[in-house]
Amino acid sequence: MPIDVVMPQMGESITEGTLTKWLKKPGDTVARDEPLFEISTDKVDAEIPSPAAGVLGAIKVEEGATVTVGTVVCAIEEAGSAPAAAPKAETVTPAATTTAASDAAVPAPAPEAAAGPGTEVPMPQMGESITEGTLTKWLKKVGDTVSRDEPIFEISTDKVDAEIPSPVAGTLTEIRVQEGQTVTVGSIVAVIGGGAAAPAAKAAPAAPVAAPTPAPAAPAASAASASAGEAPRSSPLVRKIASENNVDLTTVPGTGASGRITKQDILGHLEGGAPAAVPALAAAAPVAAKPAASAPAAPVSAPTPGELVPLSKMRSIIAKRMVESKATSPHVHTVFKVDMTRIVKLREKEKNKYEQRNGVKLTYMPFITRAAVQALRKHPIVNASMQGEAILYNKNINIGIAVALEWGLIVPVIKQTEEKSFLGIARAIVDVADRARNKKLAPDEVAGGTFTLTNSGIFGEQFGTPIIAQPQSAILGIGGMNKEPVVLTDKDGQDTIAIRTIQRFTLGFDHRTIDGADAGKFMTDFKNYLENWSEDLG
Repeated sequence: MPIDVVMPQMGESITEGTLTKWLKKPGDTVARDEPLFEISTDKVDAEIPSPAAGVLGAIKVEEGATVTVGTVVCAIEEAGSAPAAAPKAETVTPAATTTAASDAAVPAPAPEAAAGPGTEVPMPQMGESITEGTLTKWLKKVGDTVSRDEPIFEISTDKVDAEIPSPVAGTLTEIRVQEGQTVTVGSIVAVIGGGAAAPAAKAAPAAPVAAPTPAPAAPAASAASASAGEAPRSSPLVRKIASENNVDLTTVPGTGASGRITKQDILGHLEGGAPAAVPALAAAAPVAAKPAASAPAAPVSAPTPGELVPLSKMRSIIAKRMVESKATSPHVHTVFKVDMTRIVKLREKEKNKYEQRNGVKLTYMPFITRAAVQALRKHPIVNASMQGEAILYNKNINIGIAVALEWGLIVPVIKQTEEKSFLGIARAIVDVADRARNKKLAPDEVAGGTFTLTNSGIFGEQFGTPIIAQPQSAILGIGGMNKEPVVLTDKDGQDTIAIRTIQRFTLGFDHRTIDGADAGKFMTDFKNYLENWSEDLG
């Protein structure tokens, strides 16, 4: 059965896209996740991967055509007719990965579930450059009643960990994507309503008739796949873990539906053993009996004993983005000392009245953000970005505020800060930081930044050398605040030593767009604005 490929959602506010180039032609064989075509919107140009392995069938949208999100642009004909149901489970487009359907190992209930009048829940767009996400946790199970906007699952990307709310009220009738799976934006992960999932769930009790066979069926399927020269069935997350740890997946018995290798299977393998059900089958299953099955784990633990923990989705992609940024931008850093004594005294004097009057605490971040905005107004090159062989001067100043989380780092963006008052900035900072820690940020709130602030000084460091968030041209690192002896010169030229509150700020900048002189002028104006603060706090 062919799998439809649709125009994906490339941003929360984007409703259409232009198909600019086909990378394959009808009849070509394509691998899962291999780029099929390129699209362009006002926010992003991207290559769109194939959701499944097979042969490219009819092309329904020609190059240059602009179509709405969700329009079918082509179809992938799965190789072979007999095993058609198996790849469909891996592409996550049907309901074959639903727990009930998997246990029953019968593909027929999947279409039945999809045929109901339920509301499909897609993997949302979590940033304009993000094309996929990992479903990390289900907050509801099949059969649970959910309210509109009630969180039903959690996802993770390099930019955001978020709870995704239900689009409608009803009953969760179908789960199509299991915890730990990584799927492309727009993939259907669940169905609300419809009522067809219940029969599928009840199909599972028929399994006890063949109770002795389900356990060996999974390793047998994996072995059959390996013997036929095919890659074992697994999720992108499993393949990533295997790649990072040099594990041959043909040596890992799969306990999932039809021999699918699960996250627990690969982690158990890395820990030096197979899943609990496998040892009893060692004599019967050729793959499980291979001596090499546990070999890859030895080099991992032998040199340095310890616990091997795979990177989270967020951590993994943060690592990738940081390497890409260092490879893309020639980083230069300049450090300025700023006398914050005036602001410290002002804050101490006003903080209690300010909180009572405005309902928000008076911290140092609004002062720093406001000073950065004023300096960016005077030096727009620092707010610009490279775009091909040209420089894009951004119309607005959108400030990213790095927020440290227990599970990683997230950078919510405060849009159009040049239009906000001091009080407006103060409220916005508190708001996005709170919602970031509680996984309540909307996708659009982690995209579109033009300049970033990162406050590592809260941990006591003097200053740091932060990495630029692409495609921005600069990032401001905020160092620790300390009292230091400083030489002061009065209007008559007389020097005295005084104790002042000093803070160091580091501007990391892309030398392709910003010269040292530009950076120096920006930082001088930033410093002067803080040291000679005269703005009303509101």
